[in-house]
Amino acid sequence: MSERTNDRMEQAGAGVRVTGVATVAVPVADHDRALAFYVGTCGFEVRLDGSFGPGQRWVEVAPPSGGAAGGTTIALVGAREEAPAGVDTGIRLATSDAGADHAYLRAHGVDVDPEVLRWPGVPPMFGLRDPDGNHLYVVERA
Repeated sequence: MSERTNDRMEQAGAGVRVTGVATVAVPVADHDRALAFYVGTCGFEVRLDGSFGPGQRWVEVAPPSGGAAGGTTIALVGAREEAPAGVDTGIRLATSDAGADHAYLRAHGVDVDPEVLRWPGVPPMFGLRDPDGNHLYVVERA
């Protein structure tokens, strides 16, 4: 490639062509237990469940409102020494009613924060832990 072509590409914004966030990973010790939680308790849908080698499994789940292809999924990846389970994932899940979701999850035995946090100018939110102790957050969106 010529220097001039390279300059034009840089000026035009050419480079990485990322168009969205496809999936975020959450390390889990047991895929079936994780599926029981994310699908059975939280109501997510399985988008992909396959193997890619001996003892290796790739599982993706998403909220039903995530729509068809293109919605961000959560990949439930096998925990390992360099990527253990029980982490603060940084994942914020959107809801239309944080209070109702908090009550539902608490009633179903999920480890949730004691209350929904409400601060002026900040959407209502609370944290939860999955069966592996991974921390996720639920944030109310209007």
